Amino acid sequence: MTRPTKRHGAVALACAGGLLTTVGLAGVGPLGASASSHREAPLISGTPQYDGTDLYAFRSPEKQNSVTLVANWLPFEEPAGGPNFYSFATDAQYDIHVDNNADAKPDVTFRWTFKDHYVTKDTFLAATGPVTSLADKDLNYYQTYRLVRINKSGKTKVIVKKKRVAPSNIGKASMPDYEALREQATTSPVKNVKSFAGQAEDPFFLDLRVFDLLYGGDLSESGDDTLAGFNVQSVALQVPQRWIAKNQDAKKNPVIGTWTTTQKKGANGRFQQVSRLGNPLVNEVVIPLKLKDAFNASKPTQDGAALKYVTNPELPKLVEAVYGIDAPATPRNDLVSVFLTGVKGLNKAKGKVTPSEQLRLNMSTPVTAEPNRLGVIGGDTQGFPNGRRLGDDVIDIALQVVEGELVGSANDLGDGVDANDAAFSGTFPYLALPASGSNADPHPSAGGSANKQSSTEGLLQSVVPGRKSSVAFIGVGLLALIGGIGGAARRTRKD
Repeated sequence: MTRPTKRHGAVALACAGGLLTTVGLAGVGPLGASASSHREAPLISGTPQYDGTDLYAFRSPEKQNSVTLVANWLPFEEPAGGPNFYSFATDAQYDIHVDNNADAKPDVTFRWTFKDHYVTKDTFLAATGPVTSLADKDLNYYQTYRLVRINKSGKTKVIVKKKRVAPSNIGKASMPDYEALREQATTSPVKNVKSFAGQAEDPFFLDLRVFDLLYGGDLSESGDDTLAGFNVQSVALQVPQRWIAKNQDAKKNPVIGTWTTTQKKGANGRFQQVSRLGNPLVNEVVIPLKLKDAFNASKPTQDGAALKYVTNPELPKLVEAVYGIDAPATPRNDLVSVFLTGVKGLNKAKGKVTPSEQLRLNMSTPVTAEPNRLGVIGGDTQGFPNGRRLGDDVIDIALQVVEGELVGSANDLGDGVDANDAAFSGTFPYLALPASGSNADPHPSAGGSANKQSSTEGLLQSVVPGRKSSVAFIGVGLLALIGGIGGAARRTRKD
């Protein structure tokens, strides 16, 4: 293994800090994300239909008195993976919960359930001819869904009684105009409400080789979007802010917290929670193997139990073992205090706040005309960690914050992957169209040039001490993480 230089070591530590921060966020607070939640725990990795991968919450750009919630399941869908293509489980409840009074309990829950349908079972094909509409008889296999809204007392209201799901994008011969099918799968069941369910290209972007001993053990494995060309199952819902605000008053109570869960029906007929996700990377990096499955079954009110894994995280020890960089001293109370309840002045709710892992959003933050992928640290307060938009580069955000962006050491840290491989839409449901099964090379690598750039510049593109942070709120908890970054190179900031 190539011996890392001091500069590489500094980068590695910065990476570690970013992940830890995310974890800290994950284990106890809202702000810590630097990756998503694909196959993060032993049990859920064997049941991908129930595996929640990412959650997004943002003020809708074209309808600013509303909020859009997007959640994804079933990671790593190979576009040509037939003949039985991808679908939601029919024995599951897919939920997005909203906490609007900061007690870590759901005040509003949106629940999706699904059913299978076949035109005929006397064929092996999912599409028996060119499918030109969702009602086309050539679409041999399809799903429908039901969407309900559940209030804190358990009262249920049907939003979508029965609507077809956008199918897997089998290929050009079977689905010559997939975009038309996507449009037909978007519905407006109630005034000022929009709903979509179906396949989409995975909107999360990063280099997953971080799990190969932290980018190959010598930082040589980075700069490639390893999720490029994979699809997921998505739901998207746009609702008026009053639907999810405390007392239906978003002006007085603009802060919400949100998370997803999946409940799987057991042999006894009862549903049991098997997946949970607010901010990304919580269960991947913070929670040890022995507790990962339990975390997926837990409630936000139980998050205090994860505190010790945030104050004494594993990741710095791994970085020390791989790169020879001393782990910061523990306990890491700094991380806990910053990320536990939301950020004051940004997305912390009024009054008493029960510490819990949720993606928090201030619905009163103005919509940004030109979003910055770096979110708040890029001067764009509508971005992550104030909710999360599809284009927010949560990996780079975490890395730069850890390196000292918010405490006077401006930098351009990144993993070399700055955007999704497929373009997002400017209108609901915003998700990119799913990769097509006709594509012979759905996962193209960025190649050696990307790896070279990321290894020499991408991860540690620059450190420019002295530049004032526009978002001093996150930095407090990161001070302990930046101790090993002193040897970082300097360069002019690009974004």
